Amino acid sequence: MPATTAGASEIVATAAATGALVTGLDVAASEGGRLLVDLTCDTRDSRHRREVVAALEAVPGVEVRTVGDATFLAHIGGKLEIAAKAPLRNRDDLSRIYTPGVARVCKAIYDTPAKARQLTIKKNTVAVVTDGTAVLGMGDIGPAAALPVMEGKAVLFKEFGGVDAWPIVLDTKDTEQIIAIVKAIAPAYAGINLEDISAPRCFEIEERLRADLDIPVFHDDQHGTAVVVLAALLNALKVVGKRIEDVRIVVSGVGAAGHAIIRLLAAQGARDIVGYGRTGALHAGDVEGMNSHRRWLAENTNPRGVTGTLKEGLVGADVFIGVSSGDILTGDDIATMGPDAIVFALANPTPEVDPTDAAEHAAIVATGRSDYPNQINNVLAFPGLFRGLLDAEVSVISDEVLRVAAVAIAETIAPEELNPAYIIPGVFDRRVATRVSRAVQEAAHEHQA
Repeated sequence: MPATTAGASEIVATAAATGALVTGLDVAASEGGRLLVDLTCDTRDSRHRREVVAALEAVPGVEVRTVGDATFLAHIGGKLEIAAKAPLRNRDDLSRIYTPGVARVCKAIYDTPAKARQLTIKKNTVAVVTDGTAVLGMGDIGPAAALPVMEGKAVLFKEFGGVDAWPIVLDTKDTEQIIAIVKAIAPAYAGINLEDISAPRCFEIEERLRADLDIPVFHDDQHGTAVVVLAALLNALKVVGKRIEDVRIVVSGVGAAGHAIIRLLAAQGARDIVGYGRTGALHAGDVEGMNSHRRWLAENTNPRGVTGTLKEGLVGADVFIGVSSGDILTGDDIATMGPDAIVFALANPTPEVDPTDAAEHAAIVATGRSDYPNQINNVLAFPGLFRGLLDAEVSVISDEVLRVAAVAIAETIAPEELNPAYIIPGVFDRRVATRVSRAVQEAAHEHQA
């Protein structure tokens, strides 16, 4: 670009005119009356980034040489690496870490298999397993495309729970193959975190692995979501002065997350829950053709025998929890709910109802997004949960373990701090994982007693 103040100003103005948020313009070099500058700006997505580049290239005298995307740059080469814990400085170190000394450790584990937990990475390592069939808001994108998410999950495990996690992406959707593979690799791990596996296969995979393995198996899309939803709801009910035993709860979405949420709410004492699928309310009078998990919901919820559509079921309800699809409700629908309504619209990236519209009628609104208050984020649950399970050396993840984890998250916020915009701790609240771990360990030990 020309080495003038006007030229620099035009670049900033051009980028800003596209809607980009310019955060920096730095001169990298000056040569022959021209400037080489680094322009830094925030864009909405890749399409918007290309729009900014095109606009800059259209400016006379401006040449765009390179374009970098900070998000993509953060993923180059992956987000994980292996680091040695034991020093390797000389021949003595080598003989202890590897041959011949390692043979003594191998023999000790052979003689007493339980020693593997103390003498190998097994003590603190979790496998994050997916087949890539239900990834975030993208659905079935396959194992390779799912890998960045699994890497990110492993980073969160380490950062918030001190748990070493490793992504395992499987190029198969066959339930039997997935179960067999996980069972085959299990000896190296202290826990299995199933991730982004579509329903209803995820139910059978989790159930059978829990039955066959002696380490905890956890499907985060089900139980992690349920734990954080319960935590947020406990605090939301405190704010509006209602009891979970008394409120009418409507749940949109009866797949993996919806099923787990409903079960956990019931374990906490909720009595009036109605789940809604694509064809309307689940009820005991119509269970033909349902899989066992949906049938359980139909037969163990909806005590008033409600039928009909989701919008009809919202009328007079106290709580709406959405784990389904975006833009299926309007603010007018929320207006039909009871006084001091609570709305958790958790579909991502587009919530079931626009949060701003919902807030005009509801007392409390939560979403799964980071750009609104009250974000329901699973990172509040799984790092501390696994930290507690690994430290307690237990394999059973009961409803009570999940329930106390939710209570621990909720109680991180003192009663006097609660308000409609602050019902759940922030994702960077370092107190959460420690509290959850402690609660899980206490519940696990009580279960064993």
